[in-house]
Amino acid sequence: MSSDSLNLCTWFLDHNLDAGRADKVALHCQGQSWTYSQLSEGAARCAAALRRREVQREERVLLILPDGVDFVLAWFGVLRAGAVFCMVNPRLLSNDFSHYLKYTKARIVICDREVLPELEDAMRGMENPPRLLVSGGKPGKHESFDAALAAEDPQSDLAHTAPTNSSDLAGWLFTSGSTGQPKGCVHTQGDFVFSTEAYGLGLVGYEESDICLSVPKLFFGYATGTNLMFPFRVGATVVLFPGRATPEEILRQIAKHKPTFLTSVPTLINGMLDAPELVAADLGCLRRCISAGEALPQTVYERWLDLTGVEILDGIGSAEMFHIYISNAPGDVTLGSLGRLVPGYEAEIVGPDGAPVPEGEPGRLRIRGGSTALCYWADRQSSSETFQGDWCTTADIFRRDAEDRFWYEGRADDLLKVSGIWCSPLEIEEVLRGHDSVQDVCIVPGKDAAGLTKPLAFVVPSSGVEGGDALAADLKSYIKARLAPHKYPRWFEWRTELPRNDRDKVARRILEGEATKLEL
Repeated sequence: MSSDSLNLCTWFLDHNLDAGRADKVALHCQGQSWTYSQLSEGAARCAAALRRREVQREERVLLILPDGVDFVLAWFGVLRAGAVFCMVNPRLLSNDFSHYLKYTKARIVICDREVLPELEDAMRGMENPPRLLVSGGKPGKHESFDAALAAEDPQSDLAHTAPTNSSDLAGWLFTSGSTGQPKGCVHTQGDFVFSTEAYGLGLVGYEESDICLSVPKLFFGYATGTNLMFPFRVGATVVLFPGRATPEEILRQIAKHKPTFLTSVPTLINGMLDAPELVAADLGCLRRCISAGEALPQTVYERWLDLTGVEILDGIGSAEMFHIYISNAPGDVTLGSLGRLVPGYEAEIVGPDGAPVPEGEPGRLRIRGGSTALCYWADRQSSSETFQGDWCTTADIFRRDAEDRFWYEGRADDLLKVSGIWCSPLEIEEVLRGHDSVQDVCIVPGKDAAGLTKPLAFVVPSSGVEGGDALAADLKSYIKARLAPHKYPRWFEWRTELPRNDRDKVARRILEGEATKLEL
């Protein structure tokens, strides 16, 4: 192989055997544990099974699996075979699966038994339906993933590691689909190495002794990095569980496994702080907590820090760049800011004309580094708008201060123009979250009788607090004392919870749609 030879199965998993960690526990899940050697053998069996079914180099394999050992074996098996992984949320419905089947054109799908009804419905009428390998129980008319692996010899020629290099394709990461159907960001082998070394090892500092737990699930690239790639690179241990990540479940997993590393999102951190189970919880095992996916309210950070003494390293990343490229760092956290550039990345903040804006002025973020995706699959126009060489032009609005810290102002298509002035819904949301009666909030555009845009607030009141005119008046007074007059919400809509997408971000577009139907 060439000097830049690289296969991620070797780089993340198999290298642990050469490092003397063959018998170390790599994975805990549902009362069972697996060593690095056991996972390596399983990945080899999976690679052989895929080749036996004629999967070729750089062909897509669609993974529809919950967190667990089969996800890990399938993911590394795909890479060992030199194929391309495509990961999707197993809790989707048939119309979603239909999109991914048609879009990826995967001939092999490795899926969980529980998704079969929806997946078979999505496959109905397909001219060339994919072959299914079914995990987790009776496969029906399809093949069993477990049986397919058991039938293979991990030492056979079919199980060999593909001689890939850093420029070969490795995986697709899907966008959140906030402006249409999710698009596949095409990444090479080298992209994942760059981000691991820059962020996972360089900034955050994963260690062999770490035990890692994640709120987001592995199909989401954020968690694939923090709870699989980064820990496996240093020979750490990960904890997986297939069920929904509720505050109660996370606290239960912490009590059982004593993780040192927690990957989370602001919503779950806030939920843990409000959970009755927190009273009896011991969080002294934690040394690192990472947050991304949505803005981290200052009040949540302060409550967490007071309780645990552990900083939350808030940051931002994207499917286009694989992982986090701007982040607060250990011992260098500034509340409200997303921190500085992860070493190895470069950034510009540009105006509508594409030229850099003055320091402190908001504009679109352009980012580049060694993890930039090649393109969006089968979308030339969007690719040309977003990717220019190593540069990725995002829809995220930032400003950068004199200390090179980045302050998130929202997405370009989220900004509201009120009384002729642009304002950020995130700024309004942050202020409202500081009120004791507000648990969660989302600001969207509303239209007054004259058709003019004004802020509309969808609010989840705190436990025991009732929404209504009195609370609305109190919140208006509260925000008028803290923000310019044009920024205060004119209307309040009360909810028990806000809709969220499969990345656990508030589904802002759903609420915008609801707003258009309201009589304001």
